[in-house]
Formats: sequence, C-alpha cells, structure tokens
Amino acid sequence: MTPFRIDESFVRWNELLDLILASFAYMEGRIDPPSSASRLTVESLMEKARAEIAYAVEKAGQLVGCIFLRPEADCLYVGKLAVLPSAQGKGIGRRLLATAEETALDLGLPALRLETRIELVSNHTTFTAWGFEKTAEKSHPGFTRVTFIEMRKALAG
Repeated sequence: MTPFRIDESFVRWNELLDLILASFAYMEGRIDPPSSASRLTVESLMEKARAEIAYAVEKAGQLVGCIFLRPEADCLYVGKLAVLPSAQGKGIGRRLLATAEETALDLGLPALRLETRIELVSNHTTFTAWGFEKTAEKSHPGFTRVTFIEMRKALAG
C-alpha cells in the first residue's frame, strides 16, 4: 500500500470525504468544539487538496487512508490524517506519516507538526510512540480552557 499524491487527475472526492468523515466519527460528542472535518464538503475538500499537499492510500480498490500536509516556515503541518476504522492497526497511518517525513525533508523542513484534541488521549499516546513530543497546549478561539495540544517530531535529515 503505497501512498499516492492527490492531484488534478484525482476524481474520487465523495469517497475521500466519506473516508475522512468515517475516520473522525468517533470524535462526535467527545470533543468540543466539534472537528472541522464535520464541516467539510466535496468542494472544500477539493480546495484543501489544491492548497495543500495531499496523499491517499488504496487497498483492494477502496480508499483507506489520507493525509494533508501544509508547509510552514519551520516545519510541515500534518492535518486530516485519516484511516478508515476497518483498516486501522495495519500500518497505514505510519506509512502516511513516513510519506509526510519524506515530503518535509524534500522541502528542506526539519520537523513535522500536528495538533490533536486534548480529550483524545489515545491519539497523544500513539503520536508519542511515533516520535512526536508535546510542545504546547492551546485553545480554540472563544475557549478559555485548553482544547488541543501541539506536537512536533524533529526529523533527521
């Protein structure tokens, strides 16, 4: 399962949206504010893919994972890392993050950065196991409590 670039030839937008929504569905009722994934549409997803660097993974003809990457001044931001629930635990997320690392190094960026909700402790544990370290606690606009943490992974290049 090799990730492939989502580019101008990609046409499976409805399937990609369904993949993201299925992957993020477990967060409903657990996080506040709700995930931005719940506001995605096919059109906004297409725009996101044009503005960022996106990859997907396919297995047996089905999209099973994706990742969106955005270059920043000192790192590559990892967003919308999604793996279908039925495909989780099979190394797809790790493979997508390896692609992110390769992309960052190709762009001359020394680190990956991501954000994960404060309530999703299992995500914190997984990302820590994958080499990320917590670097900040932050709040969404309008919130006085911490709503997410930032994590970074320095890359050896």
